[in-house]
Amino acid sequence: MTIQKVLDGKFTRRTILRAGAASAAWTAVAPAIIGSKAAAQENILYVNTWGGSWTDAQKVAYFAPFTAKTGIQIKTVEPVSLSKMKAQVQSGTYDWDITSLGSIDFNQAVDEKLVEPIDYTIFNKNNVPASTLHRDAGVNSVVLGTCLVYRKDKFPNGGPQSWADFWDVKKFPGNRSMYNYPQAAIPFALLADGVPKDKLFPLDLDRAFKKLDQIKPHIKVWWTQGNQSEQLIRDAEVDMIGMWNARAQIQMNQGVPLQIVWNESENDAGCWCVAKGTPRKKAAFQFLEYIIQPQGEAKFCELMFYGPSNPASLQYLPKEVLALSPSAPQNEKVSFKLDAEWLAPKMPQVRERWTQWLAS
Repeated sequence: MTIQKVLDGKFTRRTILRAGAASAAWTAVAPAIIGSKAAAQENILYVNTWGGSWTDAQKVAYFAPFTAKTGIQIKTVEPVSLSKMKAQVQSGTYDWDITSLGSIDFNQAVDEKLVEPIDYTIFNKNNVPASTLHRDAGVNSVVLGTCLVYRKDKFPNGGPQSWADFWDVKKFPGNRSMYNYPQAAIPFALLADGVPKDKLFPLDLDRAFKKLDQIKPHIKVWWTQGNQSEQLIRDAEVDMIGMWNARAQIQMNQGVPLQIVWNESENDAGCWCVAKGTPRKKAAFQFLEYIIQPQGEAKFCELMFYGPSNPASLQYLPKEVLALSPSAPQNEKVSFKLDAEWLAPKMPQVRERWTQWLAS
């Protein structure tokens, strides 16, 4: 896939699928796995993923090449869910073996002993940068940006440029949507209330929920899945939305008249980790080591417009694509990062308050 296809609007989900088909053909020439049914099971790894274009890009950048190299088949399970991870670890029944959580969910999962500590007899940490390892339990995934996005056909003279504008329903009327995710909504509310980006943490929860009370009646949909956010803005069910930058960029490349507002975007680095107690631990740690390698991560970022976590990936990522990601210096400058260390221990109480507030 060429960079020109990415930038000239020919980059679509179908494009990824075609690339995936080519990778699958490559996988087909890998050595056959011969053995008993039990041995065959050891050559299957179940990966928890978000689905849609995210999973399509993973198939091209990670899954097919990994299978070609190791013979281990990848099966995907959707969607990503911390609560599902907890349920399967407690029950000992595993629908999937490895997942990529946001930084806060990852830290919470480690604290609750839901994550398998990295087995360094399988995972060679000398093959990855030390900066990508976290708590001896996970490795960095890509950097995701959650941004304000609006339809340019709804606001031909310019749309909202900040979360204060998003809250201003008189100046910018229209249907709105936000991610059903307190880690994003609470900081956005504080920004809308005038808190500077560098003063967000520790979060003033009372102030945030008071501000959220103002926008709640104007939120048409609290979205929960990336595909849903794309559909809402693509079909003009909403006029503005807080969504992941790559999901918006993909729609823009398909001709949907959108504008990404990088100002006050939230950057969060995901973290790959293995579910505690999974019977397919060996394959999971082999995969964990593979996906942090620079070429594969760069390919995923080229397909999905997220920022790389391995510094070595930058040499393989076209500058034109980097400019569309959260890791571009001009975008990073106006964004903020979650303070996962502060927020993770408080998330059970924050989620409970959030759930009660949504239901009230």
